[in-house]
Amino acid sequence: MTHRDATPSRGTSPDRTERELQEALAALADGVRAAPDAYRTARGEWLRRERRRRLILAVLIAVVFTLATLIGLWVLNQAPADPGVIFSGVGDTSLARPHP
Repeated sequence: MTHRDATPSRGTSPDRTERELQEALAALADGVRAAPDAYRTARGEWLRRERRRRLILAVLIAVVFTLATLIGLWVLNQAPADPGVIFSGVGDTSLARPHP
């Protein structure tokens, strides 16, 4: 800010400039008229956007859950069909407990 910017022009004061600006903005605001159903329209648009956001979120959650379930079932299905060494009953029996 230069000295010239801070210095009011001849015949004006900061209070007068502020008052004139306030009057001009008030006159401009008085000329603005809202539509009679503006609130209802804005609220309806907001509610539609909110419903759409919730619907998209629910669909996204359902898709992620379905994909996770399908991937889990596919991974479980990839396991070998034959029983492993642990369950075959064949192998080293030295770890088995003796029968009385």
